[in-house]
Amino acid sequence: MNKIILNTLIAFGIGTAAQAQMQKADQIFLNGKIYTVDEAFSKAEAFAVKDGKFVGVGTKVQIQEAFQADKVTDLEGKFVYPGLIDSHAHFYRYGTGLQVADLVGAKTFEELLERIKSHRESHPQQEWLLGRGWDQNLWPDKSFPSKEKLDELYPDTPVLLTRVDGHAALANQMALDLGGVDANTEILGGKVILKDGQPTGTLIDNAIGLVSKHIPEATDQESRDALKAAQENCFEVGLTSVVDAGLDRSTIELMHDMHKDGSLKMRIYAMVNPTEENRKHYFEKGTYQDDHLTVRSFKIYGDGALGSRGAALLEPYHDDPHEQGFLLNTPEEFEKLAFEMHENGFQMNTHCIGDSANRTLLDIYAKVLKTENDLRWRIEHAQIVSREDIGKFAKYSVIPSVQPTHATSDMYWAEDRLGPDRIKTAYTFQDLLDQNGKLALGSDFPVEFINPLYGFHSAVARRDAENWPEEGFQMDNKLSREDAMRGMTIWGAFANFEEDYKGSIEPGKLADFVILNEDLMEAPEESLRELKIQETYIGGQRVFERK
Repeated sequence: MNKIILNTLIAFGIGTAAQAQMQKADQIFLNGKIYTVDEAFSKAEAFAVKDGKFVGVGTKVQIQEAFQADKVTDLEGKFVYPGLIDSHAHFYRYGTGLQVADLVGAKTFEELLERIKSHRESHPQQEWLLGRGWDQNLWPDKSFPSKEKLDELYPDTPVLLTRVDGHAALANQMALDLGGVDANTEILGGKVILKDGQPTGTLIDNAIGLVSKHIPEATDQESRDALKAAQENCFEVGLTSVVDAGLDRSTIELMHDMHKDGSLKMRIYAMVNPTEENRKHYFEKGTYQDDHLTVRSFKIYGDGALGSRGAALLEPYHDDPHEQGFLLNTPEEFEKLAFEMHENGFQMNTHCIGDSANRTLLDIYAKVLKTENDLRWRIEHAQIVSREDIGKFAKYSVIPSVQPTHATSDMYWAEDRLGPDRIKTAYTFQDLLDQNGKLALGSDFPVEFINPLYGFHSAVARRDAENWPEEGFQMDNKLSREDAMRGMTIWGAFANFEEDYKGSIEPGKLADFVILNEDLMEAPEESLRELKIQETYIGGQRVFERK
């Protein structure tokens, strides 16, 4: 009999007398309120773990009768959920970003300047002055910044300050000179913002790369330290698996090495950056999957971001009739990539914000996929999807991978960009869920905060950290709590081809789980962001405990 089935039968007291002999487990956990997130979304009281996997799940009596272990933990009525999965993040970039100036939430350009001055004082040895997280939509005039003050403060140090979404950046003159950027610079899928015929220092999308490619590469030790720092912060908020969107081979191989030496325990689903070198290597090597690392997809950028007006729209921006955004590559190149992915057995996971980008890529997917399938190609963000296009997700089995906090971060100004009709086609999580019955939820950190409970709150309440607006934002597209939890666990695993060994608390699956003092399924909506992860476990080993 299959071992997993046998353990399940024993756990529920269904096996024969011979089968019901006590099994040795490494650990037993009793007296919990356990949300298994299995197909029935059933609850349990206890489970047993052996060799890093769940071997039995059931009532306290069933587990005690079927298993014995030297280590028994009384959960004392606490609430247990599967380890949380962030289905779209930038884990490595988040780690490296912990060493640059934090500009998130700066309310004015003057506050931004004060933050970079403070950072420079504490990191005087850094060759470049780097920062990330500014958002001009928080500033009084909401206009893009200009470089004059940076030139005055740091004439001899290259400065590059990246917008919160990563799709715009502010560079000083020294950095522009290093990148060869001037008033005549043109680049596909990018823009150099000019004023009075001269660069302001603001760069959009692909134009950023002209400068950023001159930033010195991190050393091996710096990269290791970044990954460990990111891991520590993620464990604190209950993340046990992350999808890292857009990695080069060198970083993926470093992660693999750290998994092997035990210094990296975070489970990684790596989306590969589709450079020619990376494609050649992974197409020849093929897909890869073990308990800690999966490599079977490429991250493609379809367009830019709504906040920087780089998202490709079918009609001009409501607040800028001369701007329509742009694709970051030609449709022909996207189509070429799609056929390559299909031929070599890799997922194509494409960043699409604007309704034009979503239409273009969905139509390319349709040409390659042709019909329903189990290839699980994804649209990352699926932020603005026209009513005519949304059914294509179901028709071609495309998985929407969305970030609920984008809705509650953008809702203050998104209607300005889109107008009163088109805003109704944005952040339509329930409409997208209705297509295939699955929705992968993530955060896009460090664009948003890493805490998945913020995303849970945004998904079910459609309100911000201050629980505004009181009536919620476009509530017809809120998610139920069960569906939000599935999106953060089993559906996230499914989107990664990992549902057979993670995403729920069931025998045979990896023993990844989190413990809370309060119930996510019942706590008042207004308190959801305040709940704290008490313990995080990966493979049955505790990797975080709140003191």
